Amino acid sequence: MARYIGPQCRLCRREGEKLFLKGMRCDTVKCAITKRKYPPGQFTWGRGKLSKYGIQFREKQKLKRFYGILERQFRNYFEKAERQKGNTGENLLNMFERRLDNAVYLLSFAISRKSARQLILHGHIMVNNKKVDVASYLLKVGDVIKPGNNEVSQNMVKTNSEVVKGRNLPAWIQLRSDVLEGVVTQLPTREDISVPIQEQLIVELCSK
Repeated sequence: MARYIGPQCRLCRREGEKLFLKGMRCDTVKCAITKRKYPPGQFTWGRGKLSKYGIQFREKQKLKRFYGILERQFRNYFEKAERQKGNTGENLLNMFERRLDNAVYLLSFAISRKSARQLILHGHIMVNNKKVDVASYLLKVGDVIKPGNNEVSQNMVKTNSEVVKGRNLPAWIQLRSDVLEGVVTQLPTREDISVPIQEQLIVELCSK
């Protein structure tokens, strides 16, 4: 009997790349993509070649799953990225990367992006000494992210930080581990963004 591995692990296997949807599990030998790199299902060998549209659509879905974005949210982000100066694809990734839930995850305040959203929605995270309960809040240069002033928030973040020791931080955000807070030092560049994506394919798809 096949062992149930959960929908998020199946998504990683289907894409053929680690999307880090399961938090710490993705860094262990229990990760589905580590154990079996081929897609789930019995007849994976018989699947046809993807069309150009299929490849573009897969890249879009991969990006949405990586950051936990819904379709309507994605459309709103894309429209904003198109209106901005510069490369639309990079503008889109830049906004996703600056989301508060992503920053909380990168700072090791949460084990996964999903748990980071829960922390924020439950009021355990502050930005510039003000409680922010909107996971999509876009950070700016100079913003300071830290747990709430209450003991519950402090302990939750401290526990998560101890569990997820050694997570590599991109250059745009800095962790002050002694006071348990993060600081946005600059806007993220394409080199800072670790998502395994070809953003130009997404722009081609959404611009049709």
